[in-house]
Amino acid sequence: MEINLEKKFVSLSNGEKLAYVEKGEGEKTLLLIHGNMSSGIHYLPLIKRMPDDLRVIAVDLRGFGDSSYEKEFNHLDELAEDVALFIKELGLKTPLAVAGWSAGGGVAMSLASKHVDLVEKVILINSMSYRGLPIYEKDATGQAVLTAPYKTKAEMAKDPIQVLPMLDALKNNNVDFMKYIWNLTIYTVGKPSEEENDLYMKETFKQRCLVDLDWALTQFNLGVGVNYSFIEGDKSIINIKAKLLSIYGLNDVVVPEFMVRETVGALGKKAHLITYKKCGHSPLVDKPDDLAKDVLAFLNE
Repeated sequence: MEINLEKKFVSLSNGEKLAYVEKGEGEKTLLLIHGNMSSGIHYLPLIKRMPDDLRVIAVDLRGFGDSSYEKEFNHLDELAEDVALFIKELGLKTPLAVAGWSAGGGVAMSLASKHVDLVEKVILINSMSYRGLPIYEKDATGQAVLTAPYKTKAEMAKDPIQVLPMLDALKNNNVDFMKYIWNLTIYTVGKPSEEENDLYMKETFKQRCLVDLDWALTQFNLGVGVNYSFIEGDKSIINIKAKLLSIYGLNDVVVPEFMVRETVGALGKKAHLITYKKCGHSPLVDKPDDLAKDVLAFLNE
């Protein structure tokens, strides 16, 4: 079955409209949630490798891709609520399997903790921690001050290393700079073909919510006590009933290994970790065959 890249749309009761691509038909559904600076299209290597008797849906989150951005957000829980409405509006059979790459892993975990009835299995792909991903103030040399997380979204928007350069690149459509950043941080092992990369970059430049998403990463905490940004946790990780598979490329320079392991550790016997050697932040590019095999094995358990 050919993958139709033409996006479909679902209007939500909260006024947002989410775009998505899909492939396959079947009793089971796998819902794919992308990370920052991307869209559902970035999942193409995995979608292509999924069997036709599995319904695979890759959604564009609010403010990303071709989805709407009617209202700003401050927390990944808000994006998870969008996804919950999306699932119900499409009439998908639940509970279903949800995969989240990078920041999308946080959205997937939020969904599994706040909507237990909707999620049967969670697949985390080089995911952020259940305790968020911090962005700290920088000193005069540009180094992060680990005791000084940003106190407001407005302050963080001016971060000279992690945020402002990305905002400028998006605003000025600076594709060369963005490709440089992706090569520096995401494609540290393998690289997509030039044609694929051009497609992914077009999707990246559709993002309008960069500051919201960056701020939401710092505010996220499903645990007990404070996170890396000294935000108190909501303890909702204990609500997750879904089985969880965490997949991690050991050459990741975006999400450190200890963050991945702390999530798996917090979920105990419900969670299992698979690591890939010679793989960076995107197993979708570096290890697509292994990723597809492990995802399918987990879905068929």
